[in-house]
Amino acid sequence: MTYEDRPWLALYRNDVPPDIDVEQPTMLEMLAATVRSDPDATAVMYFDGQLSFAELDQQSDALARALRAGGLAKGDRVALFLQNVPQFVLALAGIWKAGGVAVSINPMSRERELGYQLEDSGAAVLIALEGLYESVGRNVVSDSPVRRVITTSELEYQSRNDPRVFDGIVKKDLGTDDLATLIDQHRLGDPITTDAAPEDIAVLTYTSGTTGPPKGAMTSHANMTFNAQVYRDWLGLTPKDTVLGVAPLFHITGLIGHIAVSVLARMPLVLAYRFQPEVMLDAIREHRPTFTVGAITAFTALLNTPGCAPEDFTSMRLLYSGGAPISPTAAEAVRAMTGAALHNIYGLTETTSPTHAVPVGADTPVDPTSGALSVGVPVPNTVVRIEDEGGAVLPIGEIGELVVRGPQVVRGYWNKPEESASAIRDGWFHTGDVGFMDEAGWFYVVDRKKDMIIASGYKVWPREVEDVLAEHPAVREAAVVGIADEYRGETVKAFVSLVAGASVTPEDLIDHCKQRMAAYKYPRSVVLVEELPKTVTGKILRRELRTTS
Repeated sequence: MTYEDRPWLALYRNDVPPDIDVEQPTMLEMLAATVRSDPDATAVMYFDGQLSFAELDQQSDALARALRAGGLAKGDRVALFLQNVPQFVLALAGIWKAGGVAVSINPMSRERELGYQLEDSGAAVLIALEGLYESVGRNVVSDSPVRRVITTSELEYQSRNDPRVFDGIVKKDLGTDDLATLIDQHRLGDPITTDAAPEDIAVLTYTSGTTGPPKGAMTSHANMTFNAQVYRDWLGLTPKDTVLGVAPLFHITGLIGHIAVSVLARMPLVLAYRFQPEVMLDAIREHRPTFTVGAITAFTALLNTPGCAPEDFTSMRLLYSGGAPISPTAAEAVRAMTGAALHNIYGLTETTSPTHAVPVGADTPVDPTSGALSVGVPVPNTVVRIEDEGGAVLPIGEIGELVVRGPQVVRGYWNKPEESASAIRDGWFHTGDVGFMDEAGWFYVVDRKKDMIIASGYKVWPREVEDVLAEHPAVREAAVVGIADEYRGETVKAFVSLVAGASVTPEDLIDHCKQRMAAYKYPRSVVLVEELPKTVTGKILRRELRTTS
């Protein structure tokens, strides 16, 4: 295949840098345009509740007045410690209208993790779910910069009170400001005006911390609105579509692939508190969404939910996955159940989600050598090159680090100038991911640079071994790490979880790989586990596995 055979590839040749000086609006300007266009359109669906764009606009105005009345100044940080609830979307808009910067915090965080991010960001305000504040936040805020706490109930904006989700939860008085009360108190007041600029920081989006302490990526309004447009235009999303909130909203995928694009495309966002496969499947049946993007682990969990059937997915025309690698085997399983192709979309926190995506309707190629499924081609206005360890650009087909430049690249990390200078050099973000581009312009991510294993002098990429393990019918998930070996320097060790009801021995799995891989690649040991440690977005925490090896 040549560039001439596929016109959409010709646009993204990485030796012809495009014009990346693109002026973007702010998220507030984007929201205002949507409200003017169709104020009664549904912004959020939450079980049996709905919130229109007009209501979202009015309630976020009230929150902005409340924050300003409490002394929030331009540039102050407001931490969001919330699950996938309508209040997350409302609070984002209210923070921006008040002139603040949102700090998105993983709702699975415990005291140490929450305390670190509050301290690192210097958050002045914490907006938290009552349950999260009671169990975690209350123990942290007294030793943090937080001077005001606003809590909100998980039960609001719906009345179904599904016992699978809300069993035992009741609204409580925790001695904090109540979000609903603040909104009622500040519904009336002067019109909200803001001087937010496209390059202002919109969100401090913390990295997943898979290789070290989380860092706050300074995600601007322009970063967010650019990649919202990428999602909308690349996928052809319109107000007739509905997006299913599979990814957590605190994560960059949820912020852009759910919230930002739903505002831009004027389409409803379906939320279900947090990811529970059986609850999410019911949301699909009830609201009939047309698009979602999430980790492969979420799709796998949905497909393995009792009662899941192909007819459940007849409304879904666009399925994309990011955040963790997809094996060809997993992609085929999704297609077999849903009838829709599961396409890759690739990006990082520091690139505000996508830098690459598989075009709609394209057949995703598989690299015959590594077995890796392509992550697609660069999205518009984005330049990608492959570099060696010395920074030299490598020719097509050679493996090196993916380095990216475009309007979605953040300016750096909050209060970490050395880390920022190391990761972003002359506008080029060094991803830490290793891969290559083929002659047709498709990109492949082989693995994380830091996860490479050197066994007897040979390079072994964990991803390749994991994909071979995934081909075994008994394997549900696999993760591979390198461990110290006196003779080989490093050797390959695999951790495997099995399909329900399956039975296989570690020796069987070693033999399975041995028959399909070079001698230096196959795992010398396999450990069977019930679950692999992951981030909330589905990335396997290999560093945790290394500590148990």
